[in-house]
Amino acid sequence: MIDIKSEDELNLISEAGKIVKLILEELKSASRPGVTTADLEKKAVEIIKKSDARSAFHGYRGFPGVICTSLNEQVVHGIPGNAALSSGDILSIDVGIEKNGYYADSAITVPIGDKVSEKARSLIEVTKKALFLGIEKAVEGNRLFDISNAIQMLAESHGYGVVRVFVGHGIGKNLHEDPEVPNFGKQGTGPRLKSGMVLAIEPMINEGGYEVEILSDGWTAVTKDRKLSAHFEHTIAITEGEARILT
Repeated sequence: MIDIKSEDELNLISEAGKIVKLILEELKSASRPGVTTADLEKKAVEIIKKSDARSAFHGYRGFPGVICTSLNEQVVHGIPGNAALSSGDILSIDVGIEKNGYYADSAITVPIGDKVSEKARSLIEVTKKALFLGIEKAVEGNRLFDISNAIQMLAESHGYGVVRVFVGHGIGKNLHEDPEVPNFGKQGTGPRLKSGMVLAIEPMINEGGYEVEILSDGWTAVTKDRKLSAHFEHTIAITEGEARILT
């Protein structure tokens, strides 16, 4: 069942979203050669504590991190640790927060240092553009897979693979709610979008094929061909006009 949020609920999700945005901005600034993903985790913990909020990820189905940090060929769910960033890397950072009983979730991919290749920068830019194309389709009266199709068409027009086993989701009182929001699908199909729906739209786009596999830690998803992957996400609300970005 897809939950419709009230204006008060949207404002509460937005409050959580402001914390998510702050964390991502701080972590983006801190992501440079020599910094470890554990350093970024520590900074996130400090901001969360200062904001009187709670990580949505830590302990979720046993996940050990407060944030997800996914490097290069890692798609999602990378666990922060002692890996030091190097110039030329790309790093996806995923942050979810709960505040006053409501959740918000967002992700970015950032280039590290000055040795990032043009093909890596292109992947990042196309993935970010795909997110905003999807958001443009997230309007009352459209179908859910209009979002999915916009993301898929852009990514595949550049020869990229669209991850299929991980999808976006509804969000609100829970981190994951109905509906699932795939990054691929047939235009004009899926549930009708209604004002008050809240969705976490999150394209995960691979430089090569769409297949992924899970590493031995049980969490980190990597591209099967070990080519690069990028990830962007916003929590948005459907309104009578253009979508309201809550993160």
